[in-house]
Amino acid sequence: MPDFATVPADVVSADETYLMHTYGRLPVELVSAKGAVLTDSTGKDYLDFLGGIGCASLGHCHSAVVAAVRDQAEKLWQVGNYFYIENRNEAAQAISGLLSAVTDESGHVEGSTGTTWRMFFGNSGAEANEGAIKVARRWGEVKLDGAAGIVSARKSFHGRTLATLAATGQDVFHKSFQPLPAGFASVDLNDIDALREAVESPAPSCGPVCAVMLECVQGEGGVWPATYDYLRAVSDLCHEKGILLVIDEVQTGFFRCGAPFSFQRAGIEPDVVSMAKGIADGFPMGAVAARAEVADLMRPGDHGSTFGGSALAMAACRATVCALVEENMGEHVIATGKHLRHRLEAMPHVTEVRGRGLMRGAQLDVPVATALVDEGLAEGLVLNHIGDSILRFLPPLCITDEQVDEGMDRLEALLAKH
Repeated sequence: MPDFATVPADVVSADETYLMHTYGRLPVELVSAKGAVLTDSTGKDYLDFLGGIGCASLGHCHSAVVAAVRDQAEKLWQVGNYFYIENRNEAAQAISGLLSAVTDESGHVEGSTGTTWRMFFGNSGAEANEGAIKVARRWGEVKLDGAAGIVSARKSFHGRTLATLAATGQDVFHKSFQPLPAGFASVDLNDIDALREAVESPAPSCGPVCAVMLECVQGEGGVWPATYDYLRAVSDLCHEKGILLVIDEVQTGFFRCGAPFSFQRAGIEPDVVSMAKGIADGFPMGAVAARAEVADLMRPGDHGSTFGGSALAMAACRATVCALVEENMGEHVIATGKHLRHRLEAMPHVTEVRGRGLMRGAQLDVPVATALVDEGLAEGLVLNHIGDSILRFLPPLCITDEQVDEGMDRLEALLAKH
């Protein structure tokens, strides 16, 4: 463990003894947070450029969410989905309004499509994408003579369940968990000809296609954005073939890329949208939404979740979505995201900055991203890497220009040493 480690030895020992070794933990024990600042067990502060892996949409411990969860915890936690509860319908209506927004290519809201979206609430992004896959296959069963194939993009990431792994276009995630469910194929992002071929002449392992599933910005794959022209062409292809367009907004949604949802910057409206992470400011929650024509094919008993949409989760979700709108978070993200991009572009060893809003990836010309994460911790900076040549930035959306400058000053000094 590095010499700046702050975790007591007994904590490390217990972690290694009683928990599966599925994470390579960083040597810091975090105990509190506020806004874009984390604090460890020794009292040291860190500027947070990871945001709970993109979950802290309002920032850590936002007062509105804290109050909503505290108040709800004193009344009702969990009863299941056999009953009506407070906040569920209000949260769904608020999210439907966000999904129906019309924006320009920068993400500024200009109007609404007026579409009503129907929700299913779950607990995570993987669960949201499982729901999206089931909705798509129900569409194929009813509308497309049983077509069940789903085409995604290479370098995509849709979750760690077996079905969402199969939809993920990265072999590195597949190798230990074969056989994966059939009915999936992937092609290069931003290649509309390859996608058309996969839809019109599907591989035997995929079969006739019922849906295309895409991220507008591929987070886990390296922060690779789909071009707006490509997304528009994909939308046209799906309409032409009568297949569904499923957009995975788990990491890009809830103003992470400036617009309420990233697909809106391309001027398209998909059929199904999955979401999680920023939906409840870090409270574990996910959702899948579909247009009424699609959603109404799902019947009682077709899908369910014991904990999905619990009273606590719905209180956190409603408070988060309302605060994001009231605080005009999208405009803040657009401006602050540009500032972060400009600072990154001026740094040594950064050859490219990708992404949108406050979802950014910095490509390095030296393989030091892993080392920079450790070095950043020593300097009070929480960073994230994808491989050894990409730094990924997912700070709380409330981060200020001054905090960006402070963090980037520290990062620039670290990069200059390599």
